[in-house]
Amino acid sequence: MTRYFLYLRYKGTQYCGWQKQHNAPTVQATVEGALQNLLHTPTEITGAGRTDTGVHARYYVAHFDTLNEISDTKDFIHRLNAILPHDIAVFDLRRVNENAHARFSAISRTYQYFLIQHKNPFNWEYAWQVYYPLEIALMNQAAAFLTEVRDFTAFAKLHSNNNTNICEIYQAEWDQHNDEWVFTITANRFLRNMVRSIVGNLVDVGRKKIPIDEFKKRVLQGDRLLASVSAPAKGLFFSNVEYPPSVFAENYVNN
Repeated sequence: MTRYFLYLRYKGTQYCGWQKQHNAPTVQATVEGALQNLLHTPTEITGAGRTDTGVHARYYVAHFDTLNEISDTKDFIHRLNAILPHDIAVFDLRRVNENAHARFSAISRTYQYFLIQHKNPFNWEYAWQVYYPLEIALMNQAAAFLTEVRDFTAFAKLHSNNNTNICEIYQAEWDQHNDEWVFTITANRFLRNMVRSIVGNLVDVGRKKIPIDEFKKRVLQGDRLLASVSAPAKGLFFSNVEYPPSVFAENYVNN
């Protein structure tokens, strides 16, 4: 048995998230169907993390096993992309060690959230339109506090049955490019709906709806019911996942 990491990107608009569900279109089920068509055998894949309905991915990784080694990876990618729908694209394939795991071997994951302050028909499906003034300095002050916190119960989806709400955030900051705002957050793990909840709260800080001290209080109290409304899914992108070099069966450096 040979294990591979499959690198892909997808537009999540038409999917009920990554993970397979009964009677609902998902990215995982769609990719598994394409792999079965190409490999002529049922092929299960495991993703680097769960993305919710409507969330996109610029750089996503999943692993799968095959009985035989794939000799021509470029041809394999080309044929797989020919089977997949237009909103899912594979861009790399890497052989990994048999115990490598797309989810559990990851050492960090990065999400980015996009919002715009003027109506733009070209990124309407990929950004949250926020038309009131925002103070980026306040938003970054609040975001920096997140790197000092470990318990993120305040941003966890209610009744999600997490084993733990403990996460370690390495980076959390906003950048502004003309009328587009980008929030980048990197952590060892994320809770379901966590990033969208954080963004919703940070935007309320930026519009001076809640002060910095109130934001910190909400985080430390760990009560999800006190948090602001979550940001829309369409502005969220799974943007990167990193692994230790030891998982790869060949010399490879993370992009």
